[in-house]
Amino acid sequence: MTLDQGEAVEATFQVFARAATTAQLPSDERDLDVWLLRRAAEALAPVVPLTPEVSFEVLDETLRSDATRTGEVASLTNPQREFLLWELKQGCMTAVVNCLPPGERVAFVLSSVLGLTDEEGAKAIGIKPSAFKVRLSRARKKVSDYLAPRCEHVNPRNPCRCPSRIGIALEKGFITAPPPSEVNLRKRLPFFNEEPRAGADATGLFRTLPDPEPPPELLRRILAAIQSGSWRGTSD
Repeated sequence: MTLDQGEAVEATFQVFARAATTAQLPSDERDLDVWLLRRAAEALAPVVPLTPEVSFEVLDETLRSDATRTGEVASLTNPQREFLLWELKQGCMTAVVNCLPPGERVAFVLSSVLGLTDEEGAKAIGIKPSAFKVRLSRARKKVSDYLAPRCEHVNPRNPCRCPSRIGIALEKGFITAPPPSEVNLRKRLPFFNEEPRAGADATGLFRTLPDPEPPPELLRRILAAIQSGSWRGTSD
């Protein structure tokens, strides 16, 4: 939502702080998730721009304006190849969502990524379910309209294929090749478990993305706040 890791870390820390200083949290796990997401929406409100900072046109210019190249992929060996293919998929999917206006973006993430119902999503951001459905419908249409004629993972006949885009993505800084040691230390290299098939749901691709990996400094800040007792009721 912030398009900036530093701001995302700060917003996440604020969510933990609000939860730690709340006298009574919802006892039901699902209700607690919605409550936390509402706090996240409040923490993000001051930092999220009112209009998208990227667009579908910019994304096309970045990844799809140049001729496809396969030489870079051919020279790679596993696990580097799978690592970069996965990084490109994550980056592309995230960039597509970032092209949405913030209101539609959060509705899409809550529903298509996190799996909340319309009622839960509406409660999480403090709007009526009918308004949430409108935002979600608009977001899904924009995402589907963009990916349906382009992405091979929606339809294998589409022209945009990840292996042919790695070289372009690396050259333009869209993804960064990690050091070999980092690749080897990864416990798993998730990739596309299912073969592309015609008529696949474009929005369903987002359910295949992994959970975010919070940076280590966020955990250190949270533990320090707990151990110092600066969060009321957490000194024990």
